[in-house]
Amino acid sequence: GVDNLYDPRYIELVHHVNQGLRAHTTMERDKAYVVKDGKVIIVDEFTGRLMEGRRWSNGLHQAVEAKEGVAIERENLTLATITFQNYFRLYKKLAGMTGTADTEAVEFKKIYNLDVSIIPTNMPMIREDCTDMVFKTRKEKYEQVVKDIVEINKTGQPILVGTVSIEQSEALSKMLSRYGVEHNVLNAKHHEREAEIVAQAGHSGMVTIATNMAGRGTDIVLGGNPEFLAASEAKTKDRDDPKFQKALEKYKRICQEDRKKVVEAGGLFIIGTERHEARRIDNQLRGRSGRQGDPGKSRFYVALEDDLMRRFGGEKIQALMQRFGWEEGVAIDGRLISRTIENAQIKVERLHFEQRKHLLEYDDVMRKQREVIYNLRNRVLHMEDIHNELTEMLIDVVEEEVLATCEENVKATEWDLSSLADRIKFLTNKDFKFPDEMILSQQGVFDCLKEFVLEAFKKRVEEQELKLKEIETLASGSGMNIGFSGGRFDFVSFEQSVLLENLDRFWNMHLQEMDDLRDAIGLRAYGQKNPLYEYQSEGFIAFQGMLKDLRAAVIREIFLTEFVDPQSLAAHIETEKRRREARQRHMATQHRSMLEASDDGEGRDKRVSKNPDAEKARLQEQKKQRRKEKAR
Repeated sequence: GVDNLYDPRYIELVHHVNQGLRAHTTMERDKAYVVKDGKVIIVDEFTGRLMEGRRWSNGLHQAVEAKEGVAIERENLTLATITFQNYFRLYKKLAGMTGTADTEAVEFKKIYNLDVSIIPTNMPMIREDCTDMVFKTRKEKYEQVVKDIVEINKTGQPILVGTVSIEQSEALSKMLSRYGVEHNVLNAKHHEREAEIVAQAGHSGMVTIATNMAGRGTDIVLGGNPEFLAASEAKTKDRDDPKFQKALEKYKRICQEDRKKVVEAGGLFIIGTERHEARRIDNQLRGRSGRQGDPGKSRFYVALEDDLMRRFGGEKIQALMQRFGWEEGVAIDGRLISRTIENAQIKVERLHFEQRKHLLEYDDVMRKQREVIYNLRNRVLHMEDIHNELTEMLIDVVEEEVLATCEENVKATEWDLSSLADRIKFLTNKDFKFPDEMILSQQGVFDCLKEFVLEAFKKRVEEQELKLKEIETLASGSGMNIGFSGGRFDFVSFEQSVLLENLDRFWNMHLQEMDDLRDAIGLRAYGQKNPLYEYQSEGFIAFQGMLKDLRAAVIREIFLTEFVDPQSLAAHIETEKRRREARQRHMATQHRSMLEASDDGEGRDKRVSKNPDAEKARLQEQKKQRRKEKAR
């Protein structure tokens, strides 16, 4: 058994246990994800759309797959990582336009230094936003929602019902079906019909249940969308098509008449079955109604059992209502209640803002490292003085090795110079011995090694350049497709290839190391240490260590990689040439045999019947000839 689960030996086990608990307790099916075709697919919490190809990291996705009993796929390799905030900060200028930015004005100012300006609407907004109706239980809430939908539907007023999860939308759909109310469901499971459903959501008598209406990018037109109806009937979206034009004229009249009915009925009625944690998501749902001066109405239905109310503010409302003798099955509404709910949302928004701000502080550490790596990578990609870059790396490697061996607090006579010479041989593949007349100091050792490695590097480049020229001459004459990127044969292309491959490999390993560090760094708070400062300090040490390992790996590969010997390549080319010629001769022989076999069949049959032994001998001779050709 395990005596102490939090013993350092079991840190990986603790991580797996935590991810398993998250998968079973906080990740809800049909809310955070759906299972489709044997795969777990993430649902965007703001738009309700499926996020195909996206996976949770650090083993969480695998834990959810294990929970659902589907095939467990491998963890994705992180090639690059950046927060949205730091990604946007890469731009020199930032601007945006949205109808729901005002509630997040403080965050825009603190994170991006952007002010939020409110522009008046094009037409006066005449939508009626009713106060929230609050119930004790979800059961009471949904019964009232269905009852109100049935009553409103009788007037012909179109209704858009917003839910926070797929599960809720489907449960509400079943309840409406029992009452015989025709309706459409728009969620991640039925996204294929999104355009059709949204296009007709403003038609009289329509009831549409949608999971999160943020980011749909489609207006709900009162009376219906004539263009979509015309395209469906004409089976084409070509506006110049006569069939489309004819259908469009017809549906324009129908939709215009229907629009009058909808406007008289009060426009689009928005029903929110639960308050979202962010006010802007509720505002986006409400904003589907009352556009461009159209009439409309909205109301939210809230239960004390809702996630938001259970975590923030539910007890306060319950205590308030008990004073007024709140009875079972009775809904309450009023400005005081709506204000209390809004305050609960503000609390959540502040909490999420602090989380994003905290995440950004950690990512700022990575931002500085990212800039160093990306700048180096861009220089290498654009072939900007790669040779000098490698020379600097070589000098840095020598300096690091000297400082590691020739420590200041150790006597010079006690320095292990033989190990240092072995290390230089390991990196350059060249034997080295310190001269007897060398000055025994850090600078003396460094100068001696620097002179040796630079001379060795210069010779290495010259030798390999000559070899590459020979290889290029042989390859171009033979028509063989070999060379570095773009078919180049210069040593700089080889240096570029080595640098890029190692840079990407070490950066990916460093990203994983920094992820692991951030997962564990929070425990430092128990030791009265600031986790952020600790992350900055250890992250810097890890980054410097990664750069040191990168330089050593690049230098070693440059010195140790051997190109194919030109003489061996020439022999290989000659062998290939003979093989091609033999193959051509063999094909020519086969062709002649086929021509002979296709001679006049009657004459051949006569020859075979008259002298079968001669024909047999002729065929055997052909076989011998083919074997000789192959042997060559």
